[in-house]
Amino acid sequence: MNNRLGELRKKNGIKQEELAAAMAVSRQTIGSLENGRYDPSLTLAFKLARYFGLSIEEIFIYQEEEE
Repeated sequence: MNNRLGELRKKNGIKQEELAAAMAVSRQTIGSLENGRYDPSLTLAFKLARYFGLSIEEIFIYQEEEE
């Protein structure tokens, strides 16, 4: 799943460590999310959306896989 997390974080001048602390996850988790290696839990997606004042869909771009 693609996302705009890194873009939003940088635009707001927030370090990975700061965002990780606010979300109660590791910096590595934030890095993995930004690089698309990890998809967030629903709870984490909601927390991130609230943090940035956006909807989940504005941060995470879901694309159905082709069969």
